[in-house]
Amino acid sequence: MATDPATVTATFRFYEELNDFLPRAQRGRDCVCACARAATVKHMIEALGVPHTEVELILVNGESCGFERLLQDGDRVSVYPQFEAFDVTPLLRVRAEPLRATRFVADAHLGGLAHLLRLTGFDTLYDNHYADSEIEAIAMREGRIVLTRDRELLKRRGVTHGCYVRAIKATPQLREIFARLDLARSARPFSLCLDCNAPLRAIDKTEVDGRAPPGVLARQARFVTCDCCQRVFWEGSHWRHMRDLVDELVPAGRL
Repeated sequence: MATDPATVTATFRFYEELNDFLPRAQRGRDCVCACARAATVKHMIEALGVPHTEVELILVNGESCGFERLLQDGDRVSVYPQFEAFDVTPLLRVRAEPLRATRFVADAHLGGLAHLLRLTGFDTLYDNHYADSEIEAIAMREGRIVLTRDRELLKRRGVTHGCYVRAIKATPQLREIFARLDLARSARPFSLCLDCNAPLRAIDKTEVDGRAPPGVLARQARFVTCDCCQRVFWEGSHWRHMRDLVDELVPAGRL
């Protein structure tokens, strides 16, 4: 029992990759914590270092609950990550429903990932001058998933959907996000401009004159353009390199 009347004692256990956010000594084991009497489950989860956006299911004393449940003395709290392997359909997930559209906003450290997500057809906002407050506001206003390597950004109240990106380089980051969010089924490769995030559209070869090198016009038959930046794109060597990555991520027959 808690000896301080202003606190209660609860035991927390985090599962799978949520342990990455904990000090090494607390990973994979029960953690007994003193909590303020008015503390919510969400408050304590984040106080222990785990962003709420990484959590899919919470069990308190074996029963599923939401983030706003007040902790009681003696509670045992089990916290599970997104897309855990076992079937949690009968239980209460902490989010009522997924976002209607899979759209992203990436922080200043994920410019390469933002370009690769656009490559695979996912609307992704990125500006290396975005402040955390701007990213939070965009996510709230437009219903976007926040991508970041800053766990404090994911703890902001207005961020309801987000992913902490573990990989360091852009291509492994893309593989990680595709696997975590099961993006292959909704990918639309080569449909967005990598620079502008605007839709690409096909144009006739006659419209390309003066906008591509003469050798390209002689060798290529298919062209697309971005109406925002006016650039013209074709299936050159860089496209073939990108296509190899797309073919790795998106099953054959999906395109």
